[in-house]
Amino acid sequence: MRALDATHYLMDVALKRDRSSPMEAFPFRLPAVRGLRDRALVFHPKVTFIVGENGSGKSTLLEAIAVAWGFNPEGGTRNFNFRTQASHSPLHDYLRLGRSTRRARDGFFLRAESFYNVASQIDALDREPTLGDRIIGSYGGVSLHAQSHGESFMSLIQHRFGGHGLYVLDEPEAALSPTRQLALLARLDQLVRCNSQFIIATHSPILMAYPEADILQITDDGLQRVAYRDTGHYIVTRAFLDNPQRQLDRLLGEAGPD
Repeated sequence: MRALDATHYLMDVALKRDRSSPMEAFPFRLPAVRGLRDRALVFHPKVTFIVGENGSGKSTLLEAIAVAWGFNPEGGTRNFNFRTQASHSPLHDYLRLGRSTRRARDGFFLRAESFYNVASQIDALDREPTLGDRIIGSYGGVSLHAQSHGESFMSLIQHRFGGHGLYVLDEPEAALSPTRQLALLARLDQLVRCNSQFIIATHSPILMAYPEADILQITDDGLQRVAYRDTGHYIVTRAFLDNPQRQLDRLLGEAGPD
């Protein structure tokens, strides 16, 4: 697809050919990054899920994409520029983003592990004298610290995400119950219908069931597109729910006689 014809904002990502990356060093040795040496990672116009085991590099890759787009490494919009602790990798400097000619009117980087810092920054900015509206008004009007972790995530998604934007979400299910994950699915669909594009790293088989999406599973050979029912997350979760006792017996061992 040509950039001029695209209906979305971020078309693909690849390693820059004019920069020599130390492929045996972190984070270039991670499975999620190694595959970018040979080919670009192409994103779905609506929703792309990146899934894989802990330590495979999905969050590192997502963070680098977000920073290369212009988001704050700890999360937030492109207008956030605070730093609590510089913990992000240099990977973003080595990435080439394939952007379409379509301009995103909105966007947000949700990084579950540092969302507390985003909430603190909003409160701090709202304490400063200003002639404009309070920032928290765009997030539902109630301090994100005055809500539970899950409630604050949903306030962000329900109120701050306005559509016509690029949203990069790193494990958004981290604070959400199964019921709230279903609510997130419904909201995601609303935003997709408002010309939004999502790139999501997740472990949730509920979220990755979204029908209009690509699922990219991290393997030793890089990122590969897989069907929903072929993901490890779906297979393991279904096997457990189909027969919890059998799975528990295998994991814990059957209790024998005294």
